[in-house]
Amino acid sequence: MTRRVDDPARFVDPTLETMMRDDLAAYQWQRLAPMLSRIQERNPFYRSKWAAAGVGAPREHGAWDAFRRLPFTTKAELVTDQEAAPPFGTDLTYPLDRYLRLHQTSGTTGRPLRWLDTAESWDWWLRCWTFVYRAAGVGAGDRIYFAFSFGPFIGFWAGFDAVRRIGALAIPGGGLDTPLRIRALMEAQATVLVCTPSYALRLAEVARGAGIDPAQIGVRVTIHAGEPGASIASTRARIEAAWGARCIDHTGLTEVGATGFTCAAGEVHLNESEFIGEVLDPATGQVVPSGDGELVLTNLGREGSPVIRYRTGDRVRLVDARCACGRTFARLAGGVLGRVDDMLVIRGMNVFPSAIEDVVRRFDCVDEFRVEVRRRAEMAEVRVVVEVDETRWGAARVAATLEELREQLRLACGLRIETAAVAAGALPRFQLKARRVVQVE
Repeated sequence: MTRRVDDPARFVDPTLETMMRDDLAAYQWQRLAPMLSRIQERNPFYRSKWAAAGVGAPREHGAWDAFRRLPFTTKAELVTDQEAAPPFGTDLTYPLDRYLRLHQTSGTTGRPLRWLDTAESWDWWLRCWTFVYRAAGVGAGDRIYFAFSFGPFIGFWAGFDAVRRIGALAIPGGGLDTPLRIRALMEAQATVLVCTPSYALRLAEVARGAGIDPAQIGVRVTIHAGEPGASIASTRARIEAAWGARCIDHTGLTEVGATGFTCAAGEVHLNESEFIGEVLDPATGQVVPSGDGELVLTNLGREGSPVIRYRTGDRVRLVDARCACGRTFARLAGGVLGRVDDMLVIRGMNVFPSAIEDVVRRFDCVDEFRVEVRRRAEMAEVRVVVEVDETRWGAARVAATLEELREQLRLACGLRIETAAVAAGALPRFQLKARRVVQVE
């Protein structure tokens, strides 16, 4: 039984997206079981991995217990596999001549992974992106500007290709500096901006510096990925205020796919028509029923280079109650809350950089920030450095900001964190994934 949806234009498949959870699980299994059999037969990486673990692809209808006996897959395994069998590794279900797209991870957490897609897998990527666009209310008549480099990092490549599926106009912004991108946005009369959250703020900063109000450009929706910022309340509010537009979060990974989207109710959904989600305790490696922990994903349409029970490293809170938008797809409450391996242990307290960003972005006089981590013996000390234009705001405002920032960080993180200010333009800006946490001597 499904629930009527008030705005079917925001759905790719209203029946699928609103079906009961048991029916959704049956649909997933119908796609998963034959795919696992083909992977075990043809994919050297998983055939060897499962044989070593003494398990095989579950074949019985609805054999979820057998599925959960399959071992987890980690990024470290995939990196090691590519090092042992360069350049692409053995997670290839088909001969190389079947593959037509090559991308790679950004390399922010280690050596980049190369990833290949067949025509069928790439078409699946585009389908996943149509969920992002439809849920955001983006479609025919929109002009979508892509402010990223179009390099080997997969970035928004699939989003760019998927624009033709929704009948919108795709505008590439690669090879341009920030002022030229502002000009291109205006001249093309773009209605949608696609980039990282950090770069949306950078574009707005440069526009204001040139005497241009970004909220008057005409962008009505901004779509973001690469960082958790668009799901951090204060960062999202700052983007929306700067652009006068609705801010949309999209989750995904190069090696997994375009995994999630923001609905009209402002919730980030896991696209469960294309992914199976599990949550585990990163400390024990055990699946937890609470839905609070590390997200594990299995994709259902990327058979050429699949990932089965892949530990994403993303910390989430997965909720499967029906959403106000009508969908029954599980929600990532608050989006991706942070990276499991990004957690800082400061004087015995666990602190995620996303919690620090949520506090810093509340201060409208702060243009950029950095989290400096200094190791002393076995302890980590943290300092938050903020960039404030003293000429514009005045010395008294800077001093008051630092004092209030320290207090807000204490309340949010449960401990005292040192703060400092630097001059305007002193901190780096980012077009792709921001690297604001740095180790210092």
